[in-house]
Amino acid sequence: MTEQPALRPALSADGSAVVALWEACGLVAAYNPPLSDFMRAIEAPSSTILIAECGGQLAGSVMVADDGHRGWIYYLAVSPPFQRQGIAQFLISQAETWAQDRGVRKIQLMIRPSNDSVREFYNKAGYADTPRLVMAKWLDKEVAANSPEDRS
Repeated sequence: MTEQPALRPALSADGSAVVALWEACGLVAAYNPPLSDFMRAIEAPSSTILIAECGGQLAGSVMVADDGHRGWIYYLAVSPPFQRQGIAQFLISQAETWAQDRGVRKIQLMIRPSNDSVREFYNKAGYADTPRLVMAKWLDKEVAANSPEDRS
């Protein structure tokens, strides 16, 4: 990374740009409403979205939350022109600091098992596979009825 990005919490006005970034990075599924996810994260006291800017441009973002038991990282995204410049590691570090400042002792994230490049990135950042099975249930019956099998 040539220069450290500027870091700030996301504001509601950032919603469209951040969602476009998530879409550009392939993080959005048709059955997950990304703008709703964005707004819930910035409005809740137990979560935030951190934005990295380089030269005034949106370089990346990460959602981080404290569920009262563990911290969680979601939607780590770096704009293609800024990839492979240390922005993702910077954002992970900042998300971890946010969680530690709130007393979180362990932070987790989920990735698809087939996503080897992302798994390698997180392994290098100190994350490890855990012997846990994630189980889920859709509470939105319409989504449950119309989604593919892998509807995480």
